[in-house]
Amino acid sequence: MTETTPPLHPVERAQLQAESTLLVTVKSGEEFHDDVVDAIDSLEAGEPVDATPTLSFASYEELLGTLTPSVLELIRAIRREEPASINEAARVVERDVKNVHEELTRLAQLGIVYFEEEGRSKRPVVWFDELVIDLPFESKDSDSATAIS
Repeated sequence: MTETTPPLHPVERAQLQAESTLLVTVKSGEEFHDDVVDAIDSLEAGEPVDATPTLSFASYEELLGTLTPSVLELIRAIRREEPASINEAARVVERDVKNVHEELTRLAQLGIVYFEEEGRSKRPVVWFDELVIDLPFESKDSDSATAIS
């Protein structure tokens, strides 16, 4: 894991600030590729495309290993309390600064948070109001349908 994350371009930051939902899902690399190709085809045909920011994990294990209860608590605390620095974020959740810094660096690499540099401090920002986790139990390519009686 790197110490720094690339800064957001002002246009990227403005786009994120305009959104209110982050969709988190589990998709295979092939499914993700197919979705991207479908979206490009739709755009080229002038059709609307769902622009909801989406973070896709390759497996349930990867999702659950990343979005642990302590990480979700950290995300929620940053969104609600708007701490001015990583140190303040650690104080808010009553956790070790080094651990919180590592988690925030990982979350920034995933696009879940970004940092606004203010002097020597890096203020973590959660740009969405709602995190929606979509857990498909069958591949969209699956031929079988499941019915609940």
